[in-house]
Amino acid sequence: MNQRQPLDASAIATMVLLTSIWGFTQVAIKLAADDVSVVMQAGLRSTISLALLFGWARWRGTPLFNRDGTLWPGLAAGALYAGEFFFVYAGLSYTSASRMVVFVYLTPVLTAVGVHLFVKGEQLAGNQWAGVLLGFTGIAVAFGDGFLSSPGSLLGDAFGVIAAFFWAATTVVIRTTALSQASASKTLLYQIGIAALVLPFISMLIGEPGIVAVTTTAVASIAFQGIVVSFASHLAWFWLLTRFLAGRLAAFSSLAPLFGVLAGVVVLNEPLRAQFAFAAALVIAGIYLVNRQGRPH
Repeated sequence: MNQRQPLDASAIATMVLLTSIWGFTQVAIKLAADDVSVVMQAGLRSTISLALLFGWARWRGTPLFNRDGTLWPGLAAGALYAGEFFFVYAGLSYTSASRMVVFVYLTPVLTAVGVHLFVKGEQLAGNQWAGVLLGFTGIAVAFGDGFLSSPGSLLGDAFGVIAAFFWAATTVVIRTTALSQASASKTLLYQIGIAALVLPFISMLIGEPGIVAVTTTAVASIAFQGIVVSFASHLAWFWLLTRFLAGRLAAFSSLAPLFGVLAGVVVLNEPLRAQFAFAAALVIAGIYLVNRQGRPH
């Protein structure tokens, strides 16, 4: 299919499912944190999804190691991806899942700015700049809430913002280099491959205890992160991008922090203060606005 289409009912349902999965990820990490150290979880997740990717590529006949000029940008994207997940997972040792998901989902706003600066013909319109302003205002309000109510979470909150920068930078690298012409499987290979190699060693270097106990909760959480989040949801997302208008798909990303905040409150019994709820609403509105005039490619 060469012409990408507006969203149909199946695409909308799939995006709602994907954003609920992405929003729940931080909660899954928290649930297993007592049994498996957080950065080690990131390494295990990437290792599982890497093994699945090899199997998928072999079944589909997709070449992963052909020479196509993507090596150096692929290594850069992989390093940024590994950095992103280090800060997400490490940050969850200091802040709540509901707070982390809001800070990490500053990413669409940062990506919009990055694409504006580095991708010709994809400059932001006025309402999209309003979305950027709302997103950053929301983050400032969220930091203010943390400073007043839980100062101990500020380091983890800052890690979430750093992770968002890394995630946005990864997307810009993919959009502006030979990776934009590579298969989804190869692009994913660079990212999860480097994360699988690097993150377990970083876990050991920073003194994490690693795998403390093999419990049902830990196994279920790691399986969810590796199979459902890192592998299946990425492939589903890439599949949607090949068939439907990217901007309209991206608008659904505003649902992920909403699902994440709700999951943190319901599953982990995390507090939801009015100021932080307002901050989350600003970020969600910002995400919606920056994607409102999404580009059809």
